[in-house]
Amino acid sequence: MDNNQIIKVNDLIKDYKMGNSFFRALNKINTSIKKGEFTGLVGPSGSGKTTLLNILGALDNPTSGDATVLGKSISNLSHKDASKLRNSSIGFIFQTYNLLPVYTVFENVEFPLLLLKKEKEEREEMVMKALNWVGLTNKVKSRPSQLSGGESQRVAVARAMVKMPQIVLADEPTANLDAENSHNILKMMQKLNEELKTTFIFATHDEKVISYLHRKIVLNDGKIINDLILN
Repeated sequence: MDNNQIIKVNDLIKDYKMGNSFFRALNKINTSIKKGEFTGLVGPSGSGKTTLLNILGALDNPTSGDATVLGKSISNLSHKDASKLRNSSIGFIFQTYNLLPVYTVFENVEFPLLLLKKEKEEREEMVMKALNWVGLTNKVKSRPSQLSGGESQRVAVARAMVKMPQIVLADEPTANLDAENSHNILKMMQKLNEELKTTFIFATHDEKVISYLHRKIVLNDGKIINDLILN
């Protein structure tokens, strides 16, 4: 594998059982992604982009073929090893924020570090650093119910970034945001990509997101139909 190539997908197929038949969500996907890319899996609903994102995040397994992520074959990972890969190296950003309502902003961002068994002092330093990146150091004691949609998504970005992952996977991260907040979030992620060389991979059909991408992998009916370098 090329030293800069952190994801390699070979003849990936994903089938879902539906009654007595199967639905093929991914149909012989082949692609690779290098360190530091700002890439989008783009296509209409049902095109397979979220399915592919979930496999790259070790949240799902392919039916056949394989995806190698940071040198690990997803098909061959045990549940424990898949969890270890996610916890140590992959950050997730979802359209619904997925913040824990009873936790403060600080505690929500701290949560991935507890899974990594970081010491208290180190956790505090890392959480404040992540909240500084997203401009929310003044909200450490707030709870999700006290935040706007834009602020909630910024907390989600901080939580994804706090452990300094090599890869961030973002599934429709602007779906619940207005245009202004969408652009603010995207500019912030672009800045983190440039400064930290974190690889960002989006699943999206939002033109606002697409306008920020450096590369667009277009899916339709479970197949890659185009792969474009944008800027």
